[in-house]
Amino acid sequence: MTANMIRIPGGTFRMGSDRHYPEEAPAREATVGAFLMDACTVTNEEFARFVDDAKYVTLAERPVDPAAYPDAKPEMLVPSSVVFRRPGGPVDMNNIYNWWFYVPGADWRHPLGPESSLEGLSNHPVVHVAFEDASAYAAWAGKALPTEAEWEFAARGGLDGASYVWGEEFMPGGKPMANTWQGSFPWQNLLMDAHEWTAPVGTFPPNGYGLYDMAGNVWQWTTDWYEDQASPVKSCCTATKGSPKRKVMKGGSYLCAPNYCRRYRPAARMGQEVDSGACHLGFRCIIRS
Repeated sequence: MTANMIRIPGGTFRMGSDRHYPEEAPAREATVGAFLMDACTVTNEEFARFVDDAKYVTLAERPVDPAAYPDAKPEMLVPSSVVFRRPGGPVDMNNIYNWWFYVPGADWRHPLGPESSLEGLSNHPVVHVAFEDASAYAAWAGKALPTEAEWEFAARGGLDGASYVWGEEFMPGGKPMANTWQGSFPWQNLLMDAHEWTAPVGTFPPNGYGLYDMAGNVWQWTTDWYEDQASPVKSCCTATKGSPKRKVMKGGSYLCAPNYCRRYRPAARMGQEVDSGACHLGFRCIIRS
């Protein structure tokens, strides 16, 4: 159960930031206890073992209750999930529907849509998992999902107050330190990190605690309910079907870019609807001491 987990010592740290997006403020003192954390996000291979053993069906694979989404278009009331599709050129950046689409048949087994598969992706992070899916996996594994404070403390790797998981420079020596977007989002990806979509877990250097992918690759669920700290912030990263409550997700993803959604930082946070996964959202687990 504790294989491939890293012991995080716990302690007091400066959480959040006053230098970046308003929902990260105010920077404040937070304290967490010691815990074990998965060195990597949960992979497709690991999630498949859970699904097979528990006979589990994810939310994106289940029939949709029309009563839960009275304002939804009929064509959206089918098993589906949110998928990024790169436009062919510059688009209106104020309209997230220029690149986000609800795709029928998209789920963790079919991450880019019904014609896609997990071939060659066994060691990539599982995606299209709603909060209850991640929680079910954690319970099955005898673990838990982290709080926002636990996640951020672990992500900092001992670098209290640093802008990035690895320090202050985004690309030290011009070297990508995480799977993010290089170029002009959402249409131009220069692939300086060699990954257009998810990367195998552990591809990039670990942080000071030995944790991989605490920035970029996929966003990660936490258990905290999302509330804007300073002002209402429209999600840059998801489309919505209705207005369910949101949990905090952390870490950014392969879709975070210097010109848009610079949230590949430990202080960064976004709210994600609990009933929706996406092609850039996964999770990792902890065991509290």
